[in-house]
Amino acid sequence: MDDKQEHISMPRIGDAAPEFTAVTTQGTIQFPTDYKGSWVILFSHPADFTPVCTSEFITFASMEEQFAQANCKLVGLSVDGLYSHIAWLRTIKEKIEYRGMKNVEVNFPLIEDITMNVAKTYGMIQPNEATTKAVRAVFFIDPKGIIRTIIYYPLSLGRNFDELYRVLLALQTADAFNVATPADWRPGDDVIISPAGSCGVAKDRMEGKDAAIDECKDWFFCTKKLNKDKVLDKILKK
Repeated sequence: MDDKQEHISMPRIGDAAPEFTAVTTQGTIQFPTDYKGSWVILFSHPADFTPVCTSEFITFASMEEQFAQANCKLVGLSVDGLYSHIAWLRTIKEKIEYRGMKNVEVNFPLIEDITMNVAKTYGMIQPNEATTKAVRAVFFIDPKGIIRTIIYYPLSLGRNFDELYRVLLALQTADAFNVATPADWRPGDDVIISPAGSCGVAKDRMEGKDAAIDECKDWFFCTKKLNKDKVLDKILKK
């Protein structure tokens, strides 16, 4: 590695989301201050007028209301300029169809970051991948402005939007019901109870004396049922 290569840091899960002011396609924003009280997905893409990014923006825009119902707002970023953003989003609406989605209007903000200040602050520039383009980073930020999940994709790989939505619901479920979610969890699946903190609690669980638990595979692996409607009623706006 070149000793002169710039060191790129990134915030971590549990950190306060770094603050910035930015010009976007929806006006100037103060981030994350303007989004206090809402979940936010802040995501970067490599460049305007590129096919993978176009497919992603069409998908995000088509799902915007679905995310909004879960109290989540979307904010995009690339290192291109504002006029490039505007022209690209107009092209998406007027000319591009993807998987039956067409005439799609992108209403969430797309940040102009030609200085790469925001991208560098959030570690979106990965020098071994590209020095002038942001990778496909995704930051889930909670209503208190704390980073809760970070997912990174390389330039060549489009994101899985079902997974992004699943992560959002899982994070909110964990918060609302004080549980953890197992592999591939979706609303309606059993959830995980925190491991026993003492021998007495472990014994009670294995003997079926803990009313909060429906099943224990072993003292450390206990689950309970959580009704899908109960989860969605708690999370989704009606």
